[in-house]
This record gives sequence, structure tokens and C-alpha cells, in this order.
Amino acid sequence: MIENFQGALTLVADPTTILVVLLAGVFGLVIGSLPGMTATLAAALLVPFTFFLEPVPAIAAIITMSAMTIFAGDIPSALLRIPGTPSSAAYTEDAFALTRRGKGALGLGVSLVASVIGGLVGSVVLIFVSPVLGEFALRFTSYEYFWVAVLGLTAAVIVSRGSQLKGGIALMAGLLISTVGLDVTLGHPRFTFGEEQLYRGVDFIAAMIGLFGLSEVLRAVTARKGESMPIPRVDGAGAIRPTFRAVWRNRGRIATGSGIGGVVGALPGAGADIAAWIAYAVTRATSRIRPGGASTGAEGAEEARDAEDDRRVEAISGAASANNAGIASAYVPTLAFGIPGDTITAILIGVLLVKGITPGPDLFLYQTDTLYALYLLFIVANLLLLPLGFLLIRASGFVLRIPRSVLMGLIVAISICGAFAINNGYLEVGLMVAFGILGYLFEKGGIPLAPVVLGIVLGPIVERNFMQSVIKTNWDLTQFFTRPISAVLIVLVVLAIASAPLTGWLGRRSARAAELRAAGAGGPGAADGPDAPGPLP
Repeated sequence: MIENFQGALTLVADPTTILVVLLAGVFGLVIGSLPGMTATLAAALLVPFTFFLEPVPAIAAIITMSAMTIFAGDIPSALLRIPGTPSSAAYTEDAFALTRRGKGALGLGVSLVASVIGGLVGSVVLIFVSPVLGEFALRFTSYEYFWVAVLGLTAAVIVSRGSQLKGGIALMAGLLISTVGLDVTLGHPRFTFGEEQLYRGVDFIAAMIGLFGLSEVLRAVTARKGESMPIPRVDGAGAIRPTFRAVWRNRGRIATGSGIGGVVGALPGAGADIAAWIAYAVTRATSRIRPGGASTGAEGAEEARDAEDDRRVEAISGAASANNAGIASAYVPTLAFGIPGDTITAILIGVLLVKGITPGPDLFLYQTDTLYALYLLFIVANLLLLPLGFLLIRASGFVLRIPRSVLMGLIVAISICGAFAINNGYLEVGLMVAFGILGYLFEKGGIPLAPVVLGIVLGPIVERNFMQSVIKTNWDLTQFFTRPISAVLIVLVVLAIASAPLTGWLGRRSARAAELRAAGAGGPGAADGPDAPGPLP
């Protein structure tokens, strides 16, 4: 292994490769910070340029760009409440809330460091565990993928703010929207209303931009005077020390998120999106931080807000680490068996084949220098993300120095451009406007928006794997419950559903205990016990 790494280091240290890594890193940060411009789109834009490069620089461009783009998607999430990438949607509300509280640089800094750590953990998984995880991933059939998607859907129970019933309503709305288009098994159009462009379904990127971005503009425009507070500036200059202190406090969450991303990302078709949602749900469900304290009045309210900010930072650290860990581990089935782990690795397979490199067992036997160079490129890309990411956070503060009226207009313009760029058509722009109105109405009714996106993303996966399973077994539903891996996933689904009422009960119990302590410390009637002095004569 040491000899292989030495040969790979020679390939990676080539000046051309280093230059390509730097340019691809900047390109990924720019594309990821624009709403609607996903990592898949960035990879597709890079493909023509890879034709003129040697194999290692070509691979380096795709890997570096994907690592940068996933983090950069957090920038518009925190500043404008528009997820830059689908995986950023899991914690958009938390990142934006921190920005409104003047802690935007802290939230972005924690996301950056967690992404770097998660990416490095995913790289270690790729290097040392790829043969084992790759073989394990091959045991997954449509039954297991169905339960993995259902496990992702249960995240809606946990990510919902307030009423779980309203979270369920939002999830059902997202699942209903996901059925628009051609039936996944029969090819029959559903809910298209004669519009042929709807045959491909509702693009979740247009929905995401409308739900989070345009709805925020509508809320700001319709707010009464004095009701909408201006967003504070993001000053990234002095956020490095608080960032690393917060990362150290949440090191356990980052480790858990990295582990979830490493495992889920290795499953073909799962990728970083599902990994981020599951990690976010797990972090929220297992959080020991309870909003509120023993103090009352203004001091108690501020303590409650600080506790909620700590919970948001905790959730971001878990989900962001799963993002980049999922990117690296998605290459496990790609390299070991030639099975794409997500859309980016599917594009990479095409690039490898053009360069005369065939993913699979032969890659481990006859092209070890290229394989180990790829390992090193993952490590280099994630280490490079740290300085470039802090520079991007510092530069992002200039966005919020724009007057609010101009900023709202820019958000609308960016949203329209992002929706139009999906398929170069006006349908997505119309859908974006419709979802903006829907998001505004949902927020007025206290219905969370994140479960809507979750339903749109995971709905087709659930439906496709369910229909494939029942068709090949002639509707024998027992197969969903009798397979060993499925049984483990079912237990996880049940635990995820049960976590919401359990955490609510624990929260009420701790609040009751705090009230009793406050009463015993000198509340009304505290001196009326059996030892209290009697009335004076």
C-alpha cells in the first residue's frame, strides 16, 4: 500500500493536477453558492473540459468540484433561505435562523469544518472499507432500498417544528406532488392536465427555490411595517475561534453524522441527500439540549433563545458532516463494482470509460496508481475546502450589506434564473412561483416546509422500489418483513417514529423538574411547609 501511495503522490503532485484542483475548487464554490445550480449540473458542465485532460487531472476536477459544491450550497441557505443544493435543504431553516440572530458566520463555519471532517472520514471509509461496504451494498435489493427511503421519510416526524400532525400534512403534500408525471411502472401520465412537459414530473429544485426563497420574499413584502427585522451582517473575520469551539462541543454529533454519511452514501442511489436528512433527524432526536431554563423574564427568554441556537448548531454539525462523508463513500460501489452511487458518480463513470479506465475489480488489480491517486485527491480536496471555505464565508457577508429592497429583488432574479436553468423552460419558472405561494401559505398556517421537499425527493424512490418488489413477487408483501437487512431497517424506522413522543415526554419532564426546583428555591409558598413559623400573636 505504501508503494502504491508513493506512485499516486507523484501523479497528484503534478503541476497540471494542482492547477486543475484549484480551478475546479473555485468553480465548485461559485456554482454551489448559486441557488438551483447543483453539483450534478456543475459536473455536467465540467465534462467537456475533461476530454482535454489526462485521466488523473480529469478525475481531480470532478472530485474537487463536488466536495466544494456541497458545502457552498450552505451559503444561500444561511443568507437568503434558499438551499443551494438538495442536501442543504435539511438544515436551511436552522442556518437562516442563526443568521437572523447574528450568528450566521458561526453556523457557516461549523458547517464548513463539519463538512471537511465528514469528507475526510468518508475518504477513510473509501480507502479501507470499500471492498467490504461494496460487497454489503450488493446485498441490497428493492426491499431494502424501500425501507431506506421510508427511514428517510420518518425524518419528517423529527424535523417538523411544533405539531407533528402539521409535519405529516407537509410530508403528504410532498409525496402527492412526487406522483406528478409518468407512472414509474406503467408509464401512464398522472396529474399532468394535458401538459406534456409535466411528464417528467415536478423538479424538486424548482420546488425548493420556490418554497424557501420566493416564499421568504412574499413574507417580507407582505409583512407590516416594523414586523420584519433586517438580517444582520455576517462577519466571518472573527468567527474562526468560536467555530472551532462549537465544533469541539459537537464532536460527537460530527462523528455520528460522518458515520451515517459513510454508510448511507455507500448504498447505490442513496447519496448525500438521504444521508443528510437521516443524520439531521438523528441529531435532532438525540439532542440533550432543552430550550428554556430556570430563569424567568427577559433573562429566561434569552437563555431559551441561546439554547435553541445551540440545538441549531448541533443539528447543522451532524447533517453537514454526513453530506461530504456521503460524497466520498458514494464512490465505494462505483470503484468496486462499477455501480454509480449517485448522479455525480454516474457522470464520473462516463469520464473514466472515455479515459480507458474501467471501474470494477480490474481497477484494484491493474491500475492501482490511478486508484490510489483518486484516494489522495479526496483528501486533498477536503483539506483545500477549509481555507477556501473560510474565504467564501468572509466574502459572503458583503451580500447582506445590500439594502433589503434591492436584496429581495436580487433573490427573485436569482430564483427565476435558477428555475429556468433546470431545463431551459418556462414551466419550472411557473412551478417555482406556485411553490412560493404554497410555501407562504404553509408558513402562515404554521406548517413546516422541509418535509415537503423530503416527500418530493424520496417519493419516487419509495414508489419505484415498492412497485418493483410487489411485481416480481406477485404481491407477496411478506418479503418486506422477512429479510434480515429489512428487519434491521424496520426497527430503525420504528425507533425514529417513537423518538418524537419520547423526546417530547422527556422535555415536559425536565421542564416540570425545573419548575419544582424554582419553586423550592424561593417561589410562592416555599416557606409554607411544616417547619414554617406560625402567625404572630
